[in-house]
Amino acid sequence: MKHLISILLSMLSALPLLAGQTADSIASVSSAGSDTVAVKKNIIRRIIDYFDDTNKPHPDKPLDVSFIGGPYYSSDTKFGIGLVAAGMYRCHGVDSLLPKSNVSLYLKATTSLFFQLGVEGTNIFRGDRRLHYDVNFSSVKSKFWGIGYDMNVDDANESNYKYLASSATADFTWKLADGLYLGPRVDFEYINGRKFGKPWLWEGEDKRTFNFGVGFTVVYDTRDDLNSAYRGVYLRFNQQFNPRFMLNRNAFSMSELTFSVYRQLWKGAVLAGDFHTRLTYGNTPWGLLSTFGGSDDMRGYYEGRYRDKCAISGCVELRQHVWRRNGLVAWVGAGTVFDRFESLRWRKVLPNYGIGYRWEFKQRVNVRLDLGFGRHCKGFIFSINEAF
Repeated sequence: MKHLISILLSMLSALPLLAGQTADSIASVSSAGSDTVAVKKNIIRRIIDYFDDTNKPHPDKPLDVSFIGGPYYSSDTKFGIGLVAAGMYRCHGVDSLLPKSNVSLYLKATTSLFFQLGVEGTNIFRGDRRLHYDVNFSSVKSKFWGIGYDMNVDDANESNYKYLASSATADFTWKLADGLYLGPRVDFEYINGRKFGKPWLWEGEDKRTFNFGVGFTVVYDTRDDLNSAYRGVYLRFNQQFNPRFMLNRNAFSMSELTFSVYRQLWKGAVLAGDFHTRLTYGNTPWGLLSTFGGSDDMRGYYEGRYRDKCAISGCVELRQHVWRRNGLVAWVGAGTVFDRFESLRWRKVLPNYGIGYRWEFKQRVNVRLDLGFGRHCKGFIFSINEAF
């Protein structure tokens, strides 16, 4: 844990260094007088050289950090500014044949009153023990259509509300055999909803929820890279329990399965497939119901519009490297939400498809721009790393 904290502090301390380079350049502009044009070119040259160097390996660096930021647009959150610091490193004594550990620090703020600050990553220790974590804080102005497919599909139910959310998830796994890992997981969620446009859509649910869960994780992972796999299989099963004796107002359980496969077809082409389902049982609070949409799952759908106790989705994506650090993708998929398996209906299965552009920000770490389409909807996404 001390090692992780030092890594995050290193990433934060590097921000003023990067800003300092820009400040030096600006100072040069003010003092140069007639050399203003030349200095401006020097600033541009530095920026170009910086991004030209981000995807090159740096084996001599204990922590290889790169930064990217600027304006972006999402159909859900509108115009905004984002900053991502992505780092790759190896813990002391870790076998060089193992994948590198990775960490990403991200910040987003938009005109739709969306704010998010978080850190996520996978830390690989000696013996291939793995700590996967995701911690974030959000302040969001969002939309709500109710609970259940029949409510969600009705455009007349669209309403606005705001919420504050804090989330922390972590699992620590031990290697049992080649590619097989098992270990405990913990999860904390706090959601505080407010300013509801149509409060009756919550059906009497508590607007504020606090939940703490424990469980276990089983992982089978043969991918050649954690961020952008070309081949291999990834299988993750999470089982979580939120009992009342852990001070949870709502007692419920959650089972989640993710299965992804990757295969190289021809030069520069990767066919990737993903299946995901999240099932909850018991008295699941509205803020922890299963949903899809947003930047990773069923891209193009408004994140959280479709929500119920259970969700299931699948996607097949073709990824093609085009030229130098540039690539294109295209995908098709489908998904739905339901309260129990007996209520599944084909007419409630929603289609999903889209295209995207990839730029290799760091080696095997892509910045992605996706345009996704669904039933009577579409969405534009800017993010880092592949959707799966």
